[in-house]
Amino acid sequence: MIFSIVSGNKTLSDLATLFARVGLSAIFILAGLNKIQQYEGSAQYLASAGLPEGLLPLVILFELGGGLLLLAGGLTQLIALAFVGFSLVTALMFHFQLDDQMQFLMFFKNVAIAGGFLALAASGAGRFSLDHKLLSKKVQA
Repeated sequence: MIFSIVSGNKTLSDLATLFARVGLSAIFILAGLNKIQQYEGSAQYLASAGLPEGLLPLVILFELGGGLLLLAGGLTQLIALAFVGFSLVTALMFHFQLDDQMQFLMFFKNVAIAGGFLALAASGAGRFSLDHKLLSKKVQA
């Protein structure tokens, strides 16, 4: 049936979930790497929002570590929920200038990313993931 073209096919559903993880994780892996390369500028950007510069290593760890875990499909639902919060908080702290067209777009980009993470949290990592591998070993034991 046309309404379940992806969800009705386990392989397509698992591939869609894999591609969702790849796309969502890439944003944060690249952002974490960029913050390492542009450390001073990133620290100043945090400070401009009233946050301590010392928070930057934690942000980098979260973006890079969480992104890599998400890519591998490890702790996917938990990581996805954490990224929902992160995306919404950063939207409010850094992009809530809705009279500026660019910030308006960036704000709703973050909201859309949070929506993608919510869908991922609801569906889980799929078959092509560490979560699936670990859970299937547990069931066999």
